[in-house]
Amino acid sequence: MYKIYINDTPLILITAAEGSQKLPGTELNPVHRYNGKVKFLSNYIDMLEKTDRFESITLFATDFEGLLKDFTGLFKIIDAAGGVVFNENNEALMIFRRGYWDLPKGKIDPGETKEVAAVREVQEETGIKNVTLGDFLTKTFHTYRTGKGKRILKRTYWYKMTTTDTELTPETEEDIELAIWRNVPDSLLGLPKMYGNIRMVLEMV
Repeated sequence: MYKIYINDTPLILITAAEGSQKLPGTELNPVHRYNGKVKFLSNYIDMLEKTDRFESITLFATDFEGLLKDFTGLFKIIDAAGGVVFNENNEALMIFRRGYWDLPKGKIDPGETKEVAAVREVQEETGIKNVTLGDFLTKTFHTYRTGKGKRILKRTYWYKMTTTDTELTPETEEDIELAIWRNVPDSLLGLPKMYGNIRMVLEMV
């Protein structure tokens, strides 16, 4: 199963076997079989980019690898990495950027491993230095368009991390206005302006 956030609405791609087990779709959560035509996918992507009236859309296919290939072929893929960093009080490091609460992350540089990139981005975006890399958590996917209209699919690798540092310095050059320590349950319940994929990551720690 792949869950890709488009305009913060999840587009869920599953196999035909998973589709046959899934409950019938609803008006807010439609479920459809992929007919093998790329234009079919483009129409759904266009619709999700222009509206937020759905809670999710699920597509399933017998040829699941073909579905994935057709979908990713519509995007330029960018790899990124980031972390959920905990302090000695078991509080998570959250940042506020462009109107939303987020987690520190960024693009993987050429020749850089996912793990090194994740730690580097956390350090650069929040100012902490002493970071211990922990377990891999998950991958998330979300899409956006460049200023010229090119579609981007960002694939982000997430890691759990710890630090003994307490002072935070948000990287204002990356439009980060705030960096704070926050209890995870409080973050999920008390920070409404948060992307769906970020909530998904926090629910895993």
